[in-house]
Amino acid sequence: MTIEINGEKYYKTSEACKKAGISRATLFRWLKEGILDKYRKDRRGWRIFTEEDLEKLRAQARKIEVNDSFDGGGQ
Repeated sequence: MTIEINGEKYYKTSEACKKAGISRATLFRWLKEGILDKYRKDRRGWRIFTEEDLEKLRAQARKIEVNDSFDGGGQ
């Protein structure tokens, strides 16, 4: 369910996760790591996210990290 504040749409955590294609655990880990430089809270103190925030989360979800420590499996 979206919330509209001053003409802007905001999404609650569960809907933001669904729209970004990530789990709640991933969202909270990324918030702790600073993937989003800021986010908003409603009057109850619950996090809410804009469409711009969701796009940042989607972009992070599309990133691929390469791990150079592959040892080749002994072959």
